Amino acid sequence: MNCEDVRTLLDGYADGELDLVNHLQIEQHVVECEDCSQRVKKTAGLSKALSDDAFYYRAPNELREKIRISLGPPEREAAMERWWNWRWLPALATAAVATAVLMTMLVFLLPTRSADDMLASEIVSAHVRSMMIDNHLTDVPSSDQHTVKPWFDGKLDFAPPVIDLDGQGFKLIGGRLDYAAGRSVAALVYQRRQHKINLFIFPSDSTSNTPNKILLKQGYSVIHWDRSGMTFWAISDLNLNELQEFAQDLQS
Repeated sequence: MNCEDVRTLLDGYADGELDLVNHLQIEQHVVECEDCSQRVKKTAGLSKALSDDAFYYRAPNELREKIRISLGPPEREAAMERWWNWRWLPALATAAVATAVLMTMLVFLLPTRSADDMLASEIVSAHVRSMMIDNHLTDVPSSDQHTVKPWFDGKLDFAPPVIDLDGQGFKLIGGRLDYAAGRSVAALVYQRRQHKINLFIFPSDSTSNTPNKILLKQGYSVIHWDRSGMTFWAISDLNLNELQEFAQDLQS
């Protein structure tokens, strides 16, 4: 990440709105760049100052009524009734106030993300983080399943299955501890040509076996399934057909 990237993402960083990967990249950059470090401090100071109660006031009733009428459907009126009880918006010009109101309404009325979608984002961040940080891809580098599997003993409250797929063209290169879904998880690392595959494993909330669920997130192929009381998340920049082959070999 360079200085121009930091300037572009600075507001989101100061407000805590960035994903984990960009947040970590900015933190690493500002340690090395004094100029960007000062920019971050100034932006953080401005955000803190604007949060002061002196800059907030309740919107005029006339503006409230106009927006209420324009919304139409009763469920949106109810949502806006709750929203209008919040303190909002710095005392700026009328045009700026109206723009801020509309932007906040759009965010407020967007549908919530599913639990699977949020967890998939965590998995992508964990995968990217493992590829970025030196020596973090594996804690136990080994192609021997009988070395990798016992390494997890005592480090997790479950025993992850470790399967040798070298004969199918997916070489086991090691494992590590990682964190997802609010708990410690096992991450097994496989390799297909120059492509790395992270396989995250942890106990499932369901005892039922589920079919593969395929997602495409931030340019990565992700496959999720549950089996034998465990949940599996496979992620790679490998093409989807080969990642599906990997998932099928694990389940066979």
